[in-house]
Amino acid sequence: MNSHQIIDSPLGNILLRAQDGLLTGVFFAGQKYYPSQASATGPASDADARVLAQAADELDAYFDGRLHTFTVPIRFAGSAFQQRIWQALCDIEFGETSTYGQLGAGLGLPPSHSRAVGGAVGRNPLSVIVPCHRVLGASGALTGYAGGVDRKRALLGLEGVLQPGGAGGPGRAQAGQAALALY
Repeated sequence: MNSHQIIDSPLGNILLRAQDGLLTGVFFAGQKYYPSQASATGPASDADARVLAQAADELDAYFDGRLHTFTVPIRFAGSAFQQRIWQALCDIEFGETSTYGQLGAGLGLPPSHSRAVGGAVGRNPLSVIVPCHRVLGASGALTGYAGGVDRKRALLGLEGVLQPGGAGGPGRAQAGQAALALY
């Protein structure tokens, strides 16, 4: 059984989902692929309560600029291809970016797989914690993000990748310098 909790963030409400003591979902309100029938149900077990509390604390620290690496235990639920892509996302460090093509090439995939890589990135169920927001288009452009491009821009600004208010393409700013209060 899934446990759900809704938390506040500078980028709007976030739905956390846990099962069997592992975090299985982090979804911004209104994002693409937001789970239907999900609501704050409270934890189904003590293990879920612990993982939901840890996720909430770590996300709070991340948004405050005090955390760069998440340690909350997670579980992916998706195809083998999706899980391979999502695991590769975990290797993109705070303040760094990759492109869809680079991500695929790092997994030994030919350039013709960039769209499939993008599709898997877009289906990432663990927003922010599994950093799909760190993947850019080949030109460095801010391409789609299930949580919205404005949120992607804010997350990259927080990490010092984009100048605050920048329209796209990597730049450098001090981590935490971007304003996050969008919602």
